[in-house]
Amino acid sequence: MSALSTFWSVWVIAIVFGTLIACGLLIQYSSKTQVHSEETDETTGHEYDGIQELDNPLPRWWVIMFWATIVFSVGYIAAYGLANMQGFLKVEVDGKQVPWSQTAQWQNEVEKFDEKVAPLFAEYAATPIPELIKNEEALKTGQRLFASNCSVCHGSGAKGAQGFPNLTDNDWLYGGSPEKIIHAIKNGLNGMMPARGVMPSMTDAQIDQTVQYVRSLSGLKHDAALAAEGTAVFMQACAACHGVDGKGNQMVGAPNLTDDIWLYGGSTKQIDFAIRHGRNGVMPPQGHRFTDEQVHVLAAYVYSLSNKESAQ
Repeated sequence: MSALSTFWSVWVIAIVFGTLIACGLLIQYSSKTQVHSEETDETTGHEYDGIQELDNPLPRWWVIMFWATIVFSVGYIAAYGLANMQGFLKVEVDGKQVPWSQTAQWQNEVEKFDEKVAPLFAEYAATPIPELIKNEEALKTGQRLFASNCSVCHGSGAKGAQGFPNLTDNDWLYGGSPEKIIHAIKNGLNGMMPARGVMPSMTDAQIDQTVQYVRSLSGLKHDAALAAEGTAVFMQACAACHGVDGKGNQMVGAPNLTDDIWLYGGSTKQIDFAIRHGRNGVMPPQGHRFTDEQVHVLAAYVYSLSNKESAQ
């Protein structure tokens, strides 16, 4: 957590200590204004709806607890700090004693956990992924890593969504080998399809023709006449990445257009939008969030999703 600015730090400190001081003064004032030191039947003269306000001192136990709360608050602030003011408590982070903070406490707990599970991850990392996917406990560990870090995009079942690949099939934009998956997790991916392919001068009519040709590649309903005219446009604008046969190229992440798997949808409007405006799919790198051993286990889980027979 980043430090507050000087202004806001002083503001928070002033409010907190001002409130504590005000509470203490209120107790003192209330105690001094009591006419009697013991309970009596005398009233303050206030009456509402037949209910009279007795002029009795505050209960002693209540006053003691109120003062105890104020003292505890001061001690708590001294221990844990307030705003940019550091307390006297320390916590170990990266082998050093640092002032306590929420972030430092979290880092300390993460380090203790990592130290505890490090031998287990080291054991998993020593096993090649094709063999590791047969280890049920390793896959459960990888599944937990996936659920905490990857499911927000790929879904809890890893079946993806529009713009986010399904990881349970065998359609891999950049390859589905263990090495490719590890590289994708650590370094991320950045797939970019330029608008109108490599033919910026493509006209609206040519876009319509190319859309119909692309739909014909995967056997979708299409206009045969327009598709025939779109063949030459496709070869000029799209084949450089998707190949002359439309089966894609994993080197650049160009999808196979001849199957029925569509990352952004295969309707006429969706294909038209992709050709007209391009696409830019980004998977952020995750290497900074995991150790190499954790990446290995996570990659094993992802690999197992499309290799279920081998995991048996």
